[in-house]
Amino acid sequence: MRPFAVALLALALTACATAQRFDAAGDIHAFLVSIRDNDRQTFDAHVDRPALKAQLKTRLTAEALNRGGALGGLLAQAMGGLADPLIDAGVQPGVFLAVAQSKGYSPSQPLPGRTAIASALRALPDDRVCVIAKREGPCLLVFRNEGGTWRLIGYEGPMDMLKIG
Repeated sequence: MRPFAVALLALALTACATAQRFDAAGDIHAFLVSIRDNDRQTFDAHVDRPALKAQLKTRLTAEALNRGGALGGLLAQAMGGLADPLIDAGVQPGVFLAVAQSKGYSPSQPLPGRTAIASALRALPDDRVCVIAKREGPCLLVFRNEGGTWRLIGYEGPMDMLKIG
């Protein structure tokens, strides 16, 4: 009887993850369309700006440490306050255009459906999902359910996909 209970539990967890991904797909679709259409209002509604800025600042600091060692770390700390305007400039639709286009959100292509979006999502702990680059690939964008709306809280993709300026 125990193997049956384990299998049933695994099936229930898979169904929850699938439902979570399908639920998130609608908001993530709206987010990606807002990038394609340069719709700042819809984009802002699907971004947790403080969370995303904190994540990007931490990531940029870590990359400065990796590239410049101790000197990079000192420079990152000294420029901590100067990074805020740069990161603010980076949280806008046009910056994420290459990411959206990599997922099929280009004016020259038909929009992917909700099922296609859901299949490009991976359920994560703590009521989060991420948009994956490819099957079994790394996360690009991380979203969290905040009061019924899935909002971007992190960018895990290559930094050269972001186009600032």
